[in-house]
Amino acid sequence: MQREIITTGDGSKTIYLPEWNEHYHSSHGALQEAQHVFIKNGLSTQKEDYITILEMGFGTGLNALLTYFASEKRRQYVHYIGIEAFPPTEEEWRAMDYAQFSNDPAAPHVFERMHTCDWNKAQEIDELFVLEKKQCSLVDADVAPNSVDLIYYDAFGPRVQPELWTKEIFDLLFSWLAPEGILVTYCAKGQVKRDLKAAGFTVENLPGPPGKREMTRATKPNTCV
Repeated sequence: MQREIITTGDGSKTIYLPEWNEHYHSSHGALQEAQHVFIKNGLSTQKEDYITILEMGFGTGLNALLTYFASEKRRQYVHYIGIEAFPPTEEEWRAMDYAQFSNDPAAPHVFERMHTCDWNKAQEIDELFVLEKKQCSLVDADVAPNSVDLIYYDAFGPRVQPELWTKEIFDLLFSWLAPEGILVTYCAKGQVKRDLKAAGFTVENLPGPPGKREMTRATKPNTCV
């Protein structure tokens, strides 16, 4: 499938799929969307010293990079699991140049390490951040029940990949989350929220990032084991 690199509204880059008319990130601003949806409304809710994050759609590594520096400031240990069936090429991820948006001189090294470390095994990025990239489909991922504190659900939207936005998928994600675990996503479609509720989640509508009216945060009740 053809993939094109474009510059989004905030100056950061993303990948565009002409065949699907779909972007990896918001065309209004890849960086702004990631910060708002996944860091502000996801990571910031996690107060424990040790957390496990699962990202569906590791892609260009933007969410992982932002998480690395945000958690580093709090000296929070992160086990980060990224699921990606079709990783971008080296040419594509280098072209993103997300490290330029960080004031930390280590950013280029961290971003490169995230992309060049081995797939399908846990790799230490530093003493507080372990990255485990899984090259597989979501349903084929081996994730222990009740082991995940936070899910970044950054799959392509329901219009192009409806099979990733079903109650059956949300049942699976629900089983992976620990009680009081959270799922955040840019998607706020009514059917998605109804299916999340049917899977057992408590669902919140939150203000969306630039260009989007709403986003969704879903929580697994603490009564679930």
